[in-house]
Amino acid sequence: MIREGRHLAIIAGEASGDAHGVALMRALRALDPQIRFSGKGGPKMEQEALASGGHLDNWIAEAGVLGLWDVLRHYGYFRRKFSTLLDELSETPPEAVILVDYPGFNLRLAKAIRSKGIPTKIIYYISPQVWAWNRRRIPEMALALDLMICIFPFEKKLYEPSGLRTVFAGHPMAAELHAVPAEDRDCALLGLFPGSREREVRKIFPVMLDAARLVHRSRPEIRFEAAAATVAHASRMVGQANEAGLEIAITTGAARDLMQRATVGLVCSGTATLEAACLGLPHALVYKVATLTYEVGIRVIRVPYLGIVNILAGRPVIREFIQHNATPAALADESLRLLNSDEARNRLSADLAETIALLGGAEESNSPSPSQRSAEAVLECLEKSPLKAH
Repeated sequence: MIREGRHLAIIAGEASGDAHGVALMRALRALDPQIRFSGKGGPKMEQEALASGGHLDNWIAEAGVLGLWDVLRHYGYFRRKFSTLLDELSETPPEAVILVDYPGFNLRLAKAIRSKGIPTKIIYYISPQVWAWNRRRIPEMALALDLMICIFPFEKKLYEPSGLRTVFAGHPMAAELHAVPAEDRDCALLGLFPGSREREVRKIFPVMLDAARLVHRSRPEIRFEAAAATVAHASRMVGQANEAGLEIAITTGAARDLMQRATVGLVCSGTATLEAACLGLPHALVYKVATLTYEVGIRVIRVPYLGIVNILAGRPVIREFIQHNATPAALADESLRLLNSDEARNRLSADLAETIALLGGAEESNSPSPSQRSAEAVLECLEKSPLKAH
């Protein structure tokens, strides 16, 4: 029986986490309208927390940094936020803390909650990609966490040997988005998706612009449109486009719309590549970071591909252009290869659909969504699982 007045804390630190977090919050409140939320997240989660009678700190703009140097530069900020949050959880322990992705912060928080003996359950929603960079952390995670909710099918098998209770809920995006066929797309539009973080825009968008100029020389009829995550990013991107002397439309907060219209896309590595795949957009992955971040990354990453589509498929479905290989010439060549060939685009779209089907996006309409399955798993954990000893 569900108790009234249930208090849950939920922590997310990026725009994608805000989207996943609010979907889970809504699914939980649909099952138990008396749930009250606190924690940290973005504007969507903040509004849902207010609707529940709680309060959530909207910190996404500051929390969503990228790369080792950014984290070091903001270390004092994160240390203060971490300490304050831990004190709040100690003073008013929620029935559970739900950690949404964001492993650099959230895994440390889980360990600190256990070390401090705070009487709460810890649920991780959207498994950190330890399978890519440090599988040795799994036993440590099993000691701290009460439940792991996975969104990729291969993750469940990785956690189960550790004794950590694990649920595969399916990927929310695969259930939400559906591929747009080629015949419904603009026939001459190259979409540019430089990412949602400021440093991504600074690093990647100029390279994309230079690639677009090369495409324009070969195919003058091709039009260009870029997706900006925020108004501030759009302003920066307009300046960069003007400097490049390229005519390009820049829209704010409409990345998915552009993914549904574009013929081909150049997409920054991350959640956007999965969005593009779900929507059936033929695209290439682009990734550039600070040299220090890259040098550290190549020493710890333990998977053969960067893009989740390629990891799921076990082969290079989409081409990846990373760091020094992300040159304007290389990006232009791949864009033209896809723009110039209906066969290449159709083959790539078919491969994307086959890969996305692994995530459970092609389920019957009356089956529970990934967010609903996750909410059910959370409440079952609260009702049936004993509180873990610290």
